[in-house]
Amino acid sequence: MEEFFNNIPSWYRTAFLVGGLLLLWMIEGAIPRLSLKVNRYRHAGTNLFFTLTTAIVNLGFAFLIVIASEWTAKAHFGLLYLVTLPVWLHCLLAIMMMDLIGAYLVHLIQHKIAWMWHFHKIHHIDTAVDTTTALRHHPVESVFRVAALLLAIVSMGVPIWMVMLYQTISAFMSQFNHANIRLPKWLDTTLSWVIVSPDMHKVHHSHYQPETDSNYANIFSFWDRLFGTFVVVNDVTRLRYGLDEYQESQYQQIGTLLKVPWEERKQ
Repeated sequence: MEEFFNNIPSWYRTAFLVGGLLLLWMIEGAIPRLSLKVNRYRHAGTNLFFTLTTAIVNLGFAFLIVIASEWTAKAHFGLLYLVTLPVWLHCLLAIMMMDLIGAYLVHLIQHKIAWMWHFHKIHHIDTAVDTTTALRHHPVESVFRVAALLLAIVSMGVPIWMVMLYQTISAFMSQFNHANIRLPKWLDTTLSWVIVSPDMHKVHHSHYQPETDSNYANIFSFWDRLFGTFVVVNDVTRLRYGLDEYQESQYQQIGTLLKVPWEERKQ
């Protein structure tokens, strides 16, 4: 695995993520959890645009990620190097810590700090949450997330192959937990004890703020349980997505979404 992810061609990762997205999108069409009143193709097109902006940001910071991870591995710098760990345990703990710092905590912070929320909220403006919603992030928010990932890499000590593995898992899990798929209740509930399930994450996209400010995790659901941000909604079909002040159709258009953080702030 180390050799594979150290040398994984970029098109391999792209093919895996595009394949996962298409598979989940097709499953949504067959067994949707909620009936979404939206043109799926137009909706997907809007969200796919933000894949491009995220890719540009990530490409711009890729050299920093490589330099940071190679330096920590060479210098054995970081908390995970304080004791000698078997490779499998180092890898598991590294993925957990990147998920905690680079996904859960930065997500939580964006909900709590007003000026950061104005960039993150375009993700929540989506009124028809499906697997493509995982792609809808403002370019500035992508910078926040890369910075958090860099912090995790340096503080924990994460070699580049573990970063590549984490990013692959993280991207797929985001697609999965946003997916509008109907899983058996027992399966979704069981999954939510360890990983973020679709019904668990749907709560986070509720228009009702106490529900919006919950279930921040991306891969491992136990971060929400551990930090007291886990909320259960027994009937997710009652949820209404989006933000109350951004229900107009214009807020589902690319140009408007890009400008949202700089609009006169709505209360």
